[in-house]
Amino acid sequence: MSAHLTILPVLVPAFAGALLLLLAARSIAPRRAVGLTATALQLVASFVLAMRADEVGPLVYALGDWPAPFGIVLVADRLAAMLLVALGIVALGALVYARAGWDTHGRYFHAFFQFQLMGLAGAFLTGDLFNLFVFFEVLLIASYCLLLHGLGAPRLRAAVHYVVLNLVGSALFLVGATLLYAVTGTLNIADLAVRVAQLGPSEHALAKAAGLLLLVVFGLKAALFPLYLWLPGTYAAASAPVAALFAIMTKVGVYSIVRVFGIVFGADAGPLAHLASPWLTPLAIATMAVGVLGALASHRLAEMVAWLTLSSVGTMLVAFAAGNAESLSGGLYYMLHSTFMVAALFLLAEIVGANRGPSGDRLQPAPPLSRGALLGTLFLLGGASIVGLPPFSGFIGKIMILRGTAGTDAAPWIWAAILLVGFLTLVGMARAGTILFWQTAQGEPAAAAGMTLGTLGPALGLVSLGVVMAAFAAPIKAYTDAAAAEIVDNQRYVEAVLAPMGGRQARTVRPLPSVNDR
Repeated sequence: MSAHLTILPVLVPAFAGALLLLLAARSIAPRRAVGLTATALQLVASFVLAMRADEVGPLVYALGDWPAPFGIVLVADRLAAMLLVALGIVALGALVYARAGWDTHGRYFHAFFQFQLMGLAGAFLTGDLFNLFVFFEVLLIASYCLLLHGLGAPRLRAAVHYVVLNLVGSALFLVGATLLYAVTGTLNIADLAVRVAQLGPSEHALAKAAGLLLLVVFGLKAALFPLYLWLPGTYAAASAPVAALFAIMTKVGVYSIVRVFGIVFGADAGPLAHLASPWLTPLAIATMAVGVLGALASHRLAEMVAWLTLSSVGTMLVAFAAGNAESLSGGLYYMLHSTFMVAALFLLAEIVGANRGPSGDRLQPAPPLSRGALLGTLFLLGGASIVGLPPFSGFIGKIMILRGTAGTDAAPWIWAAILLVGFLTLVGMARAGTILFWQTAQGEPAAAAGMTLGTLGPALGLVSLGVVMAAFAAPIKAYTDAAAAEIVDNQRYVEAVLAPMGGRQARTVRPLPSVNDR
Protein backbone atom coordinates (compact mmCIF):
# COMPACT_ATOMS: atom_id res chain seq x y z
CA MET A 1 0.00 0.00 0.00
CA SER A 2 2.84 2.42 0.85
CA ALA A 3 4.45 1.89 -2.55
CA HIS A 4 1.17 2.66 -4.34
CA LEU A 5 0.84 5.79 -2.22
CA THR A 6 4.02 7.08 -3.88
CA ILE A 7 2.24 7.89 -7.14
CA LEU A 8 -0.70 9.74 -5.55
CA PRO A 9 1.00 13.19 -5.38
CA VAL A 10 1.35 12.96 -9.18
CA LEU A 11 -1.97 11.33 -10.03
CA VAL A 12 -4.19 13.58 -7.91
CA PRO A 13 -3.24 16.88 -9.60
CA ALA A 14 -3.09 15.17 -13.00
CA PHE A 15 -6.70 13.97 -12.82
CA ALA A 16 -7.82 17.19 -11.11
CA GLY A 17 -6.24 19.26 -13.89
CA ALA A 18 -7.99 17.20 -16.57
CA LEU A 19 -11.31 17.56 -14.75
CA LEU A 20 -10.79 21.31 -14.40
CA LEU A 21 -10.28 21.63 -18.15
CA LEU A 22 -13.74 20.11 -18.60
CA LEU A 23 -15.16 22.52 -16.01
CA ALA A 24 -13.52 25.60 -17.56
CA ALA A 25 -16.80 26.92 -18.92
CA ARG A 26 -18.62 26.44 -15.60
CA SER A 27 -18.83 28.94 -12.75
CA ILE A 28 -15.85 29.50 -10.51
CA ALA A 29 -17.35 27.68 -7.49
CA PRO A 30 -16.92 24.06 -8.73
CA ARG A 31 -13.43 24.87 -10.06
CA ARG A 32 -12.42 26.22 -6.66
CA ALA A 33 -13.86 23.17 -4.91
CA VAL A 34 -11.99 20.74 -7.16
CA GLY A 35 -8.73 22.67 -6.91
CA LEU A 36 -8.78 23.02 -3.13
CA THR A 37 -9.85 19.40 -2.60
CA ALA A 38 -7.14 18.04 -4.88
CA THR A 39 -4.44 20.23 -3.29
CA ALA A 40 -5.50 19.18 0.20
CA LEU A 41 -5.46 15.49 -0.82
CA GLN A 42 -1.99 15.88 -2.29
CA LEU A 43 -0.78 17.46 0.97
CA VAL A 44 -2.25 14.63 3.06
CA ALA A 45 -0.64 12.01 0.80
CA SER A 46 2.69 13.85 1.07
CA PHE A 47 2.53 13.87 4.87
CA VAL A 48 1.85 10.13 4.94
CA LEU A 49 4.70 9.53 2.50
CA ALA A 50 7.06 11.58 4.66
CA MET A 51 6.19 9.52 7.74
CA ARG A 52 6.49 6.21 5.89
CA ALA A 53 9.80 7.17 4.30
CA ASP A 54 11.11 8.08 7.73
CA GLU A 55 9.98 4.74 9.15
CA VAL A 56 10.95 2.25 6.44
CA GLY A 57 13.25 4.10 4.05
CA PRO A 58 12.78 4.88 0.35
CA LEU A 59 9.45 3.79 -1.14
CA VAL A 60 9.70 2.68 -4.77
CA TYR A 61 6.81 2.52 -7.24
CA ALA A 62 7.52 0.75 -10.54
CA LEU A 63 5.08 1.91 -13.21
CA GLY A 64 3.62 -1.04 -15.10
CA ASP A 65 5.47 -3.32 -12.66
CA TRP A 66 8.60 -3.05 -14.82
CA PRO A 67 11.63 -3.24 -12.54
CA ALA A 68 14.41 -0.67 -12.68
CA PRO A 69 16.41 0.13 -14.67
CA PHE A 70 14.17 -1.06 -17.53
CA GLY A 71 10.99 0.64 -16.35
CA ILE A 72 10.05 4.01 -14.92
CA VAL A 73 10.21 4.28 -11.15
CA LEU A 74 9.06 6.86 -8.64
CA VAL A 75 11.07 7.02 -5.44
CA ALA A 76 9.86 8.68 -2.24
CA ASP A 77 12.79 8.97 0.14
CA ARG A 78 13.00 11.48 2.99
CA LEU A 79 14.29 14.28 0.75
CA ALA A 80 11.57 13.92 -1.89
CA ALA A 81 8.80 13.50 0.69
CA MET A 82 9.97 16.55 2.65
CA LEU A 83 9.80 18.73 -0.45
CA LEU A 84 6.39 17.31 -1.35
CA VAL A 85 5.09 18.43 2.04
CA ALA A 86 6.57 21.91 1.52
CA LEU A 87 4.97 22.01 -1.94
CA GLY A 88 1.57 21.05 -0.55
CA ILE A 89 1.67 23.67 2.21
CA VAL A 90 2.71 26.51 -0.10
CA ALA A 91 0.27 25.42 -2.82
CA LEU A 92 -2.67 25.28 -0.42
CA GLY A 93 -1.84 28.73 0.95
CA ALA A 94 -1.46 30.20 -2.54
CA LEU A 95 -4.72 28.64 -3.73
CA VAL A 96 -6.69 29.94 -0.74
CA TYR A 97 -5.21 33.40 -1.39
CA ALA A 98 -6.12 33.20 -5.09
CA ARG A 99 -9.80 32.79 -4.16
CA ALA A 100 -9.84 36.49 -3.28
CA GLY A 101 -10.05 37.22 -6.98
CA TRP A 102 -6.94 36.18 -8.90
CA ASP A 103 -8.47 32.88 -9.96
CA THR A 104 -11.27 34.74 -11.76
CA HIS A 105 -8.89 36.45 -14.21
CA GLY A 106 -8.78 33.38 -16.44
CA ARG A 107 -10.92 30.28 -16.73
CA TYR A 108 -7.93 27.91 -16.82
CA PHE A 109 -6.15 29.17 -13.70
CA HIS A 110 -7.05 26.18 -11.54
CA ALA A 111 -6.26 23.67 -14.29
CA PHE A 112 -2.80 25.14 -14.87
CA PHE A 113 -2.25 25.31 -11.12
CA GLN A 114 -2.87 21.56 -10.80
CA PHE A 115 -0.64 20.73 -13.77
CA GLN A 116 2.07 22.82 -12.14
CA LEU A 117 1.69 20.74 -8.97
CA MET A 118 1.83 17.56 -11.06
CA GLY A 119 5.10 18.63 -12.67
CA LEU A 120 6.67 19.67 -9.38
CA ALA A 121 5.64 16.47 -7.60
CA GLY A 122 6.87 14.33 -10.48
CA ALA A 123 10.23 16.11 -10.53
CA PHE A 124 10.70 15.42 -6.81
CA LEU A 125 9.66 11.76 -7.09
CA THR A 126 11.12 10.53 -10.35
CA GLY A 127 14.00 8.08 -10.22
CA ASP A 128 14.87 8.50 -13.88
CA LEU A 129 16.85 11.31 -15.49
CA PHE A 130 14.80 11.43 -18.68
CA ASN A 131 11.55 11.60 -16.76
CA LEU A 132 13.04 14.41 -14.72
CA PHE A 133 13.28 16.23 -18.05
CA VAL A 134 9.66 15.32 -18.85
CA PHE A 135 8.37 16.65 -15.53
CA PHE A 136 10.50 19.75 -15.98
CA GLU A 137 8.66 20.42 -19.21
CA VAL A 138 5.26 19.80 -17.62
CA LEU A 139 5.86 22.25 -14.81
CA LEU A 140 7.49 24.80 -17.11
CA ILE A 141 4.59 24.80 -19.60
CA ALA A 142 2.13 25.26 -16.73
CA SER A 143 4.31 28.00 -15.22
CA TYR A 144 4.39 29.89 -18.55
CA CYS A 145 0.60 30.03 -18.50
CA LEU A 146 0.40 30.95 -14.81
CA LEU A 147 2.97 33.70 -15.27
CA LEU A 148 0.84 35.27 -18.01
CA HIS A 149 -2.32 34.94 -15.89
CA GLY A 150 -3.92 38.37 -15.66
CA LEU A 151 -1.92 39.63 -18.66
CA GLY A 152 -0.13 42.99 -18.63
CA ALA A 153 3.03 44.21 -20.36
CA PRO A 154 5.43 43.43 -17.46
CA ARG A 155 4.21 39.82 -17.27
CA LEU A 156 4.44 39.37 -21.03
CA ARG A 157 7.98 40.76 -21.10
CA ALA A 158 9.07 38.57 -18.17
CA ALA A 159 7.41 35.53 -19.73
CA VAL A 160 9.33 35.96 -23.01
CA HIS A 161 12.68 36.00 -21.17
CA TYR A 162 11.58 33.10 -18.99
CA VAL A 163 10.44 30.96 -21.94
CA VAL A 164 13.52 31.60 -24.08
CA LEU A 165 16.02 30.82 -21.32
CA ASN A 166 14.19 27.70 -20.23
CA LEU A 167 13.95 26.43 -23.81
CA VAL A 168 17.71 26.76 -24.02
CA GLY A 169 18.00 24.91 -20.72
CA SER A 170 15.74 22.12 -21.98
CA ALA A 171 17.88 21.66 -25.09
CA LEU A 172 21.03 21.48 -22.98
CA PHE A 173 19.34 18.99 -20.67
CA LEU A 174 18.69 16.65 -23.59
CA VAL A 175 22.29 16.95 -24.75
CA GLY A 176 23.65 16.23 -21.27
CA ALA A 177 21.32 13.28 -20.75
CA THR A 178 22.22 11.90 -24.18
CA LEU A 179 25.94 12.07 -23.43
CA LEU A 180 25.43 10.34 -20.10
CA TYR A 181 23.35 7.62 -21.75
CA ALA A 182 26.00 7.15 -24.44
CA VAL A 183 28.67 6.47 -21.87
CA THR A 184 26.62 4.43 -19.35
CA GLY A 185 23.72 2.88 -21.28
CA THR A 186 21.14 3.95 -18.69
CA LEU A 187 19.31 7.00 -17.35
CA ASN A 188 17.93 5.47 -14.15
CA ILE A 189 19.52 7.50 -11.34
CA ALA A 190 20.26 4.51 -9.10
CA ASP A 191 21.66 2.52 -12.02
CA LEU A 192 23.75 5.51 -13.07
CA ALA A 193 25.33 5.51 -9.60
CA VAL A 194 26.47 1.92 -10.19
CA ARG A 195 27.65 2.39 -13.76
CA VAL A 196 29.45 5.72 -13.33
CA ALA A 197 31.56 4.17 -10.58
CA GLN A 198 32.59 1.40 -13.02
CA LEU A 199 33.58 3.58 -15.96
CA GLY A 200 37.03 3.18 -17.40
CA PRO A 201 39.56 6.04 -17.62
CA SER A 202 38.83 6.60 -21.30
CA GLU A 203 35.16 7.35 -20.49
CA HIS A 204 35.67 9.73 -17.60
CA ALA A 205 36.05 12.81 -19.80
CA LEU A 206 32.72 12.27 -21.57
CA ALA A 207 30.91 11.49 -18.31
CA LYS A 208 32.42 14.59 -16.71
CA ALA A 209 31.31 16.75 -19.64
CA ALA A 210 27.78 15.34 -19.33
CA GLY A 211 27.72 15.97 -15.60
CA LEU A 212 28.93 19.55 -15.90
CA LEU A 213 26.40 20.21 -18.66
CA LEU A 214 23.65 18.98 -16.34
CA LEU A 215 25.05 21.27 -13.65
CA VAL A 216 24.55 24.20 -16.04
CA VAL A 217 20.96 23.11 -16.68
CA PHE A 218 20.12 22.66 -13.01
CA GLY A 219 21.94 25.90 -12.19
CA LEU A 220 19.68 27.69 -14.68
CA LYS A 221 16.58 26.19 -13.04
CA ALA A 222 17.89 27.16 -9.59
CA ALA A 223 18.96 30.66 -10.77
CA LEU A 224 22.59 30.05 -9.80
CA PHE A 225 25.06 32.81 -10.70
CA PRO A 226 25.53 33.78 -13.54
CA LEU A 227 22.33 32.12 -14.78
CA TYR A 228 20.01 34.10 -12.53
CA LEU A 229 18.93 36.98 -14.77
CA TRP A 230 15.50 35.52 -15.49
CA LEU A 231 14.37 35.19 -11.87
CA PRO A 232 13.99 38.70 -10.36
CA GLY A 233 11.87 40.11 -13.17
CA THR A 234 9.81 36.96 -13.56
CA TYR A 235 8.94 36.54 -9.89
CA ALA A 236 8.30 40.24 -9.33
CA ALA A 237 5.95 40.42 -12.34
CA ALA A 238 3.89 37.34 -11.43
CA SER A 239 0.64 37.66 -9.50
CA ALA A 240 1.01 37.11 -5.76
CA PRO A 241 -0.36 33.53 -5.54
CA VAL A 242 1.70 32.48 -8.58
CA ALA A 243 4.85 34.09 -7.18
CA ALA A 244 4.21 32.30 -3.87
CA LEU A 245 4.01 28.96 -5.69
CA PHE A 246 7.13 29.89 -7.67
CA ALA A 247 8.95 30.11 -4.32
CA ILE A 248 9.41 26.35 -4.58
CA MET A 249 10.21 26.35 -8.32
CA THR A 250 13.87 27.22 -7.79
CA LYS A 251 14.00 24.39 -5.25
CA VAL A 252 13.50 21.95 -8.15
CA GLY A 253 16.84 23.05 -9.59
CA VAL A 254 18.50 22.87 -6.18
CA TYR A 255 16.92 19.47 -5.55
CA SER A 256 18.16 18.18 -8.90
CA ILE A 257 21.71 19.24 -8.06
CA VAL A 258 21.53 17.46 -4.72
CA ARG A 259 19.91 14.35 -6.19
CA VAL A 260 22.09 13.85 -9.27
CA PHE A 261 25.39 15.02 -7.83
CA GLY A 262 24.72 13.39 -4.47
CA ILE A 263 23.90 9.96 -5.93
CA VAL A 264 25.29 9.66 -9.45
CA PHE A 265 28.42 11.71 -8.78
CA GLY A 266 28.53 11.11 -5.04
CA ALA A 267 31.26 9.78 -2.81
CA ASP A 268 31.27 6.35 -4.53
CA ALA A 269 31.76 7.68 -8.07
CA GLY A 270 35.52 7.14 -8.07
CA PRO A 271 37.42 9.83 -10.02
CA LEU A 272 34.13 11.59 -10.73
CA ALA A 273 33.15 11.85 -7.06
CA HIS A 274 31.92 15.28 -5.89
CA LEU A 275 32.08 16.55 -9.46
CA ALA A 276 30.08 19.71 -8.78
CA SER A 277 31.57 20.74 -5.42
CA PRO A 278 34.55 22.82 -6.71
CA TRP A 279 32.15 24.85 -8.87
CA LEU A 280 29.27 25.18 -6.46
CA THR A 281 30.97 26.97 -3.56
CA PRO A 282 32.23 30.08 -5.42
CA LEU A 283 29.10 30.29 -7.59
CA ALA A 284 26.83 29.95 -4.56
CA ILE A 285 28.68 32.73 -2.72
CA ALA A 286 28.40 34.92 -5.82
CA THR A 287 24.67 34.16 -5.97
CA MET A 288 24.25 35.23 -2.35
CA ALA A 289 26.12 38.48 -3.00
CA VAL A 290 24.21 39.35 -6.18
CA GLY A 291 20.90 38.55 -4.51
CA VAL A 292 21.41 40.79 -1.50
CA LEU A 293 22.80 43.66 -3.62
CA GLY A 294 19.75 43.40 -5.87
CA ALA A 295 17.50 43.51 -2.80
CA LEU A 296 19.23 46.66 -1.55
CA ALA A 297 18.74 48.32 -4.95
CA SER A 298 15.08 47.33 -5.33
CA HIS A 299 12.34 49.92 -5.73
CA ARG A 300 9.40 47.60 -5.04
CA LEU A 301 8.72 45.18 -2.22
CA ALA A 302 7.87 42.28 -4.57
CA GLU A 303 11.07 42.93 -6.50
CA MET A 304 13.03 42.90 -3.24
CA VAL A 305 11.53 39.56 -2.24
CA ALA A 306 12.47 38.14 -5.65
CA TRP A 307 16.11 39.13 -5.12
CA LEU A 308 16.03 37.64 -1.62
CA THR A 309 14.82 34.40 -3.20
CA LEU A 310 18.01 34.44 -5.25
CA SER A 311 20.12 35.07 -2.14
CA SER A 312 18.50 32.13 -0.35
CA VAL A 313 19.40 29.84 -3.28
CA GLY A 314 23.05 30.73 -2.78
CA THR A 315 22.83 30.02 0.96
CA MET A 316 21.37 26.56 0.32
CA LEU A 317 23.92 25.63 -2.33
CA VAL A 318 26.82 26.71 -0.11
CA ALA A 319 25.62 24.12 2.40
CA PHE A 320 25.16 21.42 -0.22
CA ALA A 321 28.57 22.08 -1.80
CA ALA A 322 30.31 21.16 1.47
CA GLY A 323 29.07 17.60 0.94
CA ASN A 324 29.00 16.41 4.56
CA ALA A 325 25.86 15.26 6.35
CA GLU A 326 25.82 18.12 8.87
CA SER A 327 25.99 20.88 6.26
CA LEU A 328 23.44 19.07 4.07
CA SER A 329 21.04 18.85 7.00
CA GLY A 330 21.41 22.58 7.60
CA GLY A 331 20.79 23.25 3.92
CA LEU A 332 17.61 21.15 3.94
CA TYR A 333 16.29 22.89 7.06
CA TYR A 334 17.07 26.27 5.49
CA MET A 335 15.37 25.17 2.26
CA LEU A 336 12.10 24.60 4.13
CA HIS A 337 12.43 27.90 5.96
CA SER A 338 13.18 29.97 2.85
CA THR A 339 10.35 28.38 0.86
CA PHE A 340 7.75 29.32 3.46
CA MET A 341 9.10 32.81 4.17
CA VAL A 342 9.53 33.81 0.53
CA ALA A 343 6.00 32.61 -0.28
CA ALA A 344 4.63 34.55 2.71
CA LEU A 345 6.43 37.75 1.74
CA PHE A 346 5.16 37.59 -1.85
CA LEU A 347 1.59 37.40 -0.55
CA LEU A 348 2.24 40.13 1.99
CA ALA A 349 3.80 42.41 -0.65
CA GLU A 350 0.58 42.44 -2.64
CA ILE A 351 -1.58 43.02 0.45
CA VAL A 352 0.61 45.95 1.52
CA GLY A 353 0.57 47.35 -2.01
CA ALA A 354 -3.21 47.12 -2.23
CA ASN A 355 -3.51 49.21 0.95
CA ARG A 356 -1.13 52.00 -0.07
CA GLY A 357 -3.22 53.48 -2.82
CA PRO A 358 -1.45 54.63 -6.01
CA SER A 359 2.00 54.01 -4.49
CA GLY A 360 1.37 50.27 -4.38
CA ASP A 361 4.34 48.31 -3.07
CA ARG A 362 6.88 50.86 -4.32
CA LEU A 363 9.42 51.81 -1.67
CA GLN A 364 8.41 55.43 -1.39
CA PRO A 365 6.43 57.36 1.24
CA ALA A 366 2.64 57.12 0.99
CA PRO A 367 -0.35 57.98 3.19
CA PRO A 368 -0.52 55.84 6.33
CA LEU A 369 -1.94 52.34 6.09
CA SER A 370 -5.39 51.88 7.55
CA ARG A 371 -4.27 48.71 9.34
CA GLY A 372 -0.58 49.41 9.50
CA ALA A 373 -0.05 47.76 12.88
CA LEU A 374 -1.29 44.37 11.70
CA LEU A 375 0.56 44.46 8.39
CA GLY A 376 3.67 45.84 10.05
CA THR A 377 3.68 43.00 12.56
CA LEU A 378 3.42 40.41 9.80
CA PHE A 379 6.20 42.15 7.87
CA LEU A 380 8.36 42.26 11.01
CA LEU A 381 7.92 38.54 11.69
CA GLY A 382 8.57 37.53 8.09
CA GLY A 383 11.47 39.91 7.72
CA ALA A 384 13.13 38.85 10.97
CA SER A 385 12.87 35.22 9.94
CA ILE A 386 14.25 35.67 6.44
CA VAL A 387 17.11 37.80 7.81
CA GLY A 388 17.99 35.03 10.26
CA LEU A 389 17.41 36.79 13.58
CA PRO A 390 16.97 34.62 16.68
CA PRO A 391 14.82 32.83 17.65
CA PHE A 392 13.26 32.32 14.20
CA SER A 393 13.85 29.42 11.81
CA GLY A 394 16.22 31.39 9.59
CA PHE A 395 18.63 31.80 12.50
CA ILE A 396 18.56 28.07 13.27
CA GLY A 397 19.09 27.14 9.61
CA LYS A 398 22.08 29.46 9.25
CA ILE A 399 23.64 28.23 12.50
CA MET A 400 23.31 24.65 11.22
CA ILE A 401 24.98 25.62 7.93
CA LEU A 402 27.80 27.48 9.70
CA ARG A 403 28.49 24.50 11.96
CA GLY A 404 28.37 22.06 9.05
CA THR A 405 30.84 24.05 6.95
CA ALA A 406 33.20 24.93 9.81
CA GLY A 407 35.78 22.26 8.95
CA THR A 408 35.92 22.85 5.20
CA ASP A 409 38.68 24.63 3.30
CA ALA A 410 36.24 27.32 2.18
CA ALA A 411 34.91 27.93 5.70
CA PRO A 412 36.32 31.49 6.04
CA TRP A 413 34.69 32.53 2.77
CA ILE A 414 31.39 30.79 3.59
CA TRP A 415 31.16 32.25 7.09
CA ALA A 416 32.04 35.75 5.90
CA ALA A 417 29.49 35.53 3.07
CA ILE A 418 26.63 34.24 5.24
CA LEU A 419 27.22 36.78 8.01
CA LEU A 420 27.73 39.74 5.67
CA VAL A 421 24.76 38.82 3.49
CA GLY A 422 22.64 38.41 6.63
CA PHE A 423 23.64 41.88 7.83
CA LEU A 424 22.93 43.48 4.44
CA THR A 425 19.57 41.68 4.30
CA LEU A 426 18.76 43.17 7.70
CA VAL A 427 19.66 46.63 6.38
CA GLY A 428 17.46 46.14 3.32
CA MET A 429 14.46 44.85 5.26
CA ALA A 430 14.80 47.63 7.84
CA ARG A 431 14.90 50.21 5.05
CA ALA A 432 11.82 48.71 3.38
CA GLY A 433 9.89 48.51 6.66
CA THR A 434 10.77 52.09 7.57
CA ILE A 435 9.57 53.43 4.22
CA LEU A 436 6.41 51.34 4.08
CA PHE A 437 5.20 51.78 7.66
CA TRP A 438 6.90 54.84 9.17
CA GLN A 439 7.81 57.38 6.48
CA THR A 440 4.26 58.31 5.66
CA ALA A 441 3.23 61.17 3.38
CA GLN A 442 0.39 63.59 4.01
CA GLY A 443 -3.04 62.39 3.10
CA GLU A 444 -5.91 60.29 4.34
CA PRO A 445 -5.29 56.56 4.88
CA ALA A 446 -6.36 54.47 1.93
CA ALA A 447 -9.39 52.26 2.42
CA ALA A 448 -8.49 48.77 3.60
CA ALA A 449 -8.26 46.52 0.56
CA GLY A 450 -7.74 42.79 0.41
CA MET A 451 -7.85 42.54 4.20
CA THR A 452 -9.95 39.40 4.45
CA LEU A 453 -9.43 36.07 6.13
CA GLY A 454 -8.84 34.52 2.69
CA THR A 455 -5.86 36.81 2.03
CA LEU A 456 -4.44 37.45 5.48
CA GLY A 457 -4.90 33.82 6.57
CA PRO A 458 -2.39 32.26 4.12
CA ALA A 459 0.17 35.04 4.71
CA LEU A 460 -0.21 34.72 8.48
CA GLY A 461 -0.04 30.92 8.30
CA LEU A 462 3.14 30.88 6.23
CA VAL A 463 4.81 33.54 8.39
CA SER A 464 3.85 31.57 11.50
CA LEU A 465 5.73 28.56 10.15
CA GLY A 466 8.95 30.45 10.90
CA VAL A 467 7.98 30.35 14.57
CA VAL A 468 6.67 26.77 14.36
CA MET A 469 9.88 25.52 12.72
CA ALA A 470 11.88 27.14 15.52
CA ALA A 471 9.65 25.68 18.23
CA PHE A 472 9.89 22.18 16.73
CA ALA A 473 13.46 22.51 15.52
CA ALA A 474 14.59 19.28 17.21
CA PRO A 475 12.24 16.83 15.39
CA ILE A 476 12.62 18.71 12.10
CA LYS A 477 16.41 18.60 12.45
CA ALA A 478 16.23 14.89 13.23
CA TYR A 479 14.36 14.40 9.95
CA THR A 480 16.79 16.53 7.91
CA ASP A 481 19.72 14.75 9.58
CA ALA A 482 18.35 11.40 8.41
CA ALA A 483 17.62 12.78 4.93
CA ALA A 484 21.16 14.17 4.69
CA ALA A 485 22.63 10.84 5.80
CA GLU A 486 20.70 9.11 2.98
CA ILE A 487 22.18 11.54 0.47
CA VAL A 488 25.77 11.16 1.67
CA ASP A 489 25.50 7.36 1.86
CA ASN A 490 23.43 6.62 -1.23
CA GLN A 491 23.60 2.83 -0.85
CA ARG A 492 20.14 2.55 0.66
CA TYR A 493 18.57 4.55 -2.18
CA VAL A 494 20.37 2.51 -4.85
CA GLU A 495 19.52 -0.83 -3.26
CA ALA A 496 15.86 0.10 -2.79
CA VAL A 497 15.48 0.98 -6.48
CA LEU A 498 17.51 -1.94 -7.85
CA ALA A 499 16.22 -4.56 -5.37
CA PRO A 500 14.20 -6.51 -7.99
CA MET A 501 17.45 -6.90 -9.97
CA GLY A 502 19.42 -8.16 -7.00
CA GLY A 503 20.38 -4.90 -5.35
CA ARG A 504 23.61 -3.02 -5.61
CA GLN A 505 25.94 -5.67 -4.26
CA ALA A 506 24.54 -8.75 -6.00
CA ARG A 507 23.84 -7.18 -9.36
CA THR A 508 26.38 -7.83 -12.07
CA VAL A 509 26.80 -5.11 -14.62
CA ARG A 510 28.27 -6.15 -17.95
CA PRO A 511 31.43 -4.23 -18.87
CA LEU A 512 30.67 -1.28 -21.08
CA PRO A 513 32.70 -0.84 -24.25
CA SER A 514 35.02 2.10 -24.25
CA VAL A 515 34.22 5.19 -26.27
CA ASN A 516 36.95 4.27 -28.77
CA ASP A 517 35.26 0.91 -29.47
CA ARG A 518 31.86 2.40 -30.38
